Amino acid sequence: MRGRIWLLAAIVFAVHDGPVFAQDAARDAGFCAVSYVEVTASAAPTAIAALKQYREANRQRDGFVRFDIFEQVGRPGHFGLVETWRTAEAFEARGTAAQEQLLQTLAPIRVSNYDQRPYKTLSTGGAPLRATGRAVSVIAHVDVSPDPRVAPMLVRLAEAGRAEPGNVRFDVMQHTVRANHFTIVETWDSQEALDAHAAAAHTRQYRDALQPLTGSPLDERVYKPVE
Repeated sequence: MRGRIWLLAAIVFAVHDGPVFAQDAARDAGFCAVSYVEVTASAAPTAIAALKQYREANRQRDGFVRFDIFEQVGRPGHFGLVETWRTAEAFEARGTAAQEQLLQTLAPIRVSNYDQRPYKTLSTGGAPLRATGRAVSVIAHVDVSPDPRVAPMLVRLAEAGRAEPGNVRFDVMQHTVRANHFTIVETWDSQEALDAHAAAAHTRQYRDALQPLTGSPLDERVYKPVE
């Protein structure tokens, strides 16, 4: 597909007032495309309209689950995108027309390429649920040295996180090509719940175990959701 490049920036924080995933132990062998694009600040409304049009064009397609749009806090026109499909085959079968239209609209206003990476889900949290306006979402990119211990470690973290008060989503995804790259998507019903999770003993133990295996520093970005 023209313009497709598999790339993602590392950690994203987003404040949610829209639908998120319910707490559930279910696991789905789904597919996620996580993307990042920047446009000029004055053109942010145009980009948002184009991204929404792309979402609507795919909403009724077989296998489509959701397309989350986030705009970086304090940096209008900087977007993070999480596109979820039931399978990679469903993603590919959606056709090129909608994305080509999106890329054509963004071309004259963008200041970065539309960069995208493919992931498969390792552990997901269930059906969509509307969260409160105080909910906080975290998307973390984990880049590690190849090690078979890492995927089970992340799944255990997600399972423990779902059991914590205030958690409504905790998903783990693995890059389909670079198996040592992972993305974690969390949603908490408040900043206080997220802070409690960060201070939890099992979270500290996870970070201590993971740190010697990491291949790059973590990058944190704060976003607001675009519904």
